[in-house]
Amino acid sequence: MERAELLELLSPEGLRLLDSLPPYRSAADVVRTVSDLRKQGHPASLVATVLTQSKLRAKAEAKFGPFASRMLFTEAGLEQATRLNVAARHAARFAGADLTRVADLGCGIGGDALALAALELEVTAVDADEITAAIASYNLAPFPNARVENDRAEEIDLAGHDAVYLDPARRTRGHGNTRRLSDPAEWSPGLDFAFGLSERMPVGVKLGPAVDHALLPADAEAQWVSVDGQVVEAGVWTRALAREGIRRAALVITGDGAAELTGPSDAADEPVGDLGAYLYEPDGAVIRARLIGDLARSLDARMLRHDIAYLTSDSLTPTPFAAAFRVIEELPYKESELRSALAARGIGTVEIKKRGADVDPAALRKRLRLKGAGSATLVLTRIGARHAALLVERVARG
Repeated sequence: MERAELLELLSPEGLRLLDSLPPYRSAADVVRTVSDLRKQGHPASLVATVLTQSKLRAKAEAKFGPFASRMLFTEAGLEQATRLNVAARHAARFAGADLTRVADLGCGIGGDALALAALELEVTAVDADEITAAIASYNLAPFPNARVENDRAEEIDLAGHDAVYLDPARRTRGHGNTRRLSDPAEWSPGLDFAFGLSERMPVGVKLGPAVDHALLPADAEAQWVSVDGQVVEAGVWTRALAREGIRRAALVITGDGAAELTGPSDAADEPVGDLGAYLYEPDGAVIRARLIGDLARSLDARMLRHDIAYLTSDSLTPTPFAAAFRVIEELPYKESELRSALAARGIGTVEIKKRGADVDPAALRKRLRLKGAGSATLVLTRIGARHAALLVERVARG
C-alpha cells in the first residue's frame, strides 16, 4: 500500500465505501462489485483499495474473529500479526505482573497492542513504518489508553514505562510480498537490543518458532505456542514476566481449549526402543521446546530413534500434546511391494505422514495408484537403522 492509497482509504468517502461492501466471499464476486462501484462513480484507485481491504478483512477473521470487520490491514502486517487468542495471553502476563504501562515496539498493525489496551493497560505502540503506524492508529482508535508513534524502536524514550513487548521485524521491508529473514543479525531491531532491554525492565519478545535455543537468555522463559497444530511463535519472557522455575514451555491451543507442558530446561531424551502397539507424533510446540523426553516419560513411552520425533509405547495414554496412532501392522517399505500391500487391503485413500524418510508424500500417493473403498494412515519413518512403513489408525486426542 502506498501513502496516497492510505490517505484515500482513510477519507470519509473511503471508509464509508469500505464499510458498505458485503463480506468478501470469492474472486468471482469481485468483477461484479468493481463494475457496480465504478458505475456509482467511485474512482478506480479507491475501488481497488477498498476491495483489497475487504479481502484482507475476510482473511483476517482466522486471527481476529469478528473484530476483523472493523480493522484495517496490509498484506505483510496481517501475515505477521499475532492471533488475538495468543495476544490475549501475552497481555495477561503483563496484567498479572502488575505492569500497567507497556511499550509495544514493532507493533505492526496493532494486534498485541489491542489485547493490552483491552485489559486497560496504558500502551505506547511504536512502528518504524509510516503506513503501518497509521493503520495501527486506526485499529487502536477505540482505546483512549493507547497511542501510536511512528519511530524506530531504538529511538523511543522508555521513561515512564513499566515493561516492553517487542516483535523484531523478521521479514524484508514492504507491505506486500515480503521475504523471511533467517539471519538474526538482519532482524530489526536486533536481539542484542531486545534482550539488552531486560537489564532495565521486564521484556517480552516474540520470535519465530525455529529460533536457535543458543540465542535465548539463560534466565528467560521461552514458550512455544501452537494453534490448531501449527506452531506460530516462540515467546521469550524475562524478569517479572517469566514464571518461577520454568525455562521451557509448550502451549497447545485447539478448539477444545489449551494445555501446557513446562520444564526447567531442555528435557533429556528417553532411550530408543522397539516399536510398540501405539505411535505418538508430538505437537510441534513440544518438539521446538525440546520437551519430547518429558512427554515420553509422562506416556511411559520410548523413542524410535534419537533424531526422529516419534514416540512409541505398549499402552495408550491420552494426551493433548501428541497425536496418537494405533499400529495396525508394518508393511513393506519398497514402493512396489507397498503398492501391492495397500491394494490387497482395498485401501484407496491414504494419509501419508513421514519423518526421517526422503519421500514426497504427494508424489508417492500418485505413484501408488490406489483403488478401493478403504482409507488409512501410513507413516514412513526409520526404526533403528532400517526404513519402515507403518499402517496406523488415528486415536482421538486426550
